[in-house]
Amino acid sequence: MRRPKSWKLSAQSTQVEADASDGEGGGNTEMMQQKTAPVPALSKKTKQPKECFLTQSKETKEDVTKTRKRRKKKITDILAKSEPKPGTPEDLQKLMKGYYSSNRSVIELEELNLPDSCFLKANDLTHSLSSYLKEICPKWVKLQRNHTEKKSVLMLIICSSAIRALELIRSMTAFKGDSKVMKLFAKHIKVQEQVKLLEKRVVHLGVGTPGRIKELVKQGGLNLNPLKFLVFDWNWRDQKLRRMMDIPEIRKEVFELLEMGVLSLCKSESLKLGLF
Repeated sequence: MRRPKSWKLSAQSTQVEADASDGEGGGNTEMMQQKTAPVPALSKKTKQPKECFLTQSKETKEDVTKTRKRRKKKITDILAKSEPKPGTPEDLQKLMKGYYSSNRSVIELEELNLPDSCFLKANDLTHSLSSYLKEICPKWVKLQRNHTEKKSVLMLIICSSAIRALELIRSMTAFKGDSKVMKLFAKHIKVQEQVKLLEKRVVHLGVGTPGRIKELVKQGGLNLNPLKFLVFDWNWRDQKLRRMMDIPEIRKEVFELLEMGVLSLCKSESLKLGLF
């Protein structure tokens, strides 16, 4: 029985389509293999354990620096909020021993000890300057009337700066009365000008910095022998919360001034020390 030609054509066409589909299928598998081949390499890159550890270490360093900065701020906050303690004669004695301990013998350090009788009552932080001076020197009016010697003062008030000296002078108006007050600091005033002023007139009160007072004593413009009261602006603190004896330069000048006759006057009980 002979088959029609149309059937052969249809059979051939189906076989061609099958071969074509097989060829396309093979090409597709090769294409898929090429696309999926680099997948494991990408998976390796995504892990990257070393890079992760590096970024974490940087973050920890930044965190450490931040915590250190915060700790510094906390320390200043504590100082600002801490209750102030008034200075005592023992504080001055300890500072003197600590300053001279490196270059003085034990015997020389003992000679620096001052008797309790040379210290006036310290400020308990309830006084203004005028009220404190009235308490430690109730006979001031009589003393300043009897004082006629030039190139000298009856009372010295030592502070840390010229600005602070001006504040103290303004705050003692209730105490000074008719007393002559002189500014003893270096700002806008030359040493020779101050020497001439001390030679011309009688001065009762001197307010200034230890460096300038020391220089006046060196040049002979200021005689310390008639001095009766030496008051330190001990408890006042500046913007950095420093007292005058916390500043190394001021502390050095104070101790150098004390050795220029002040300690010997204290031991002879002709001079009294006060801590305001």
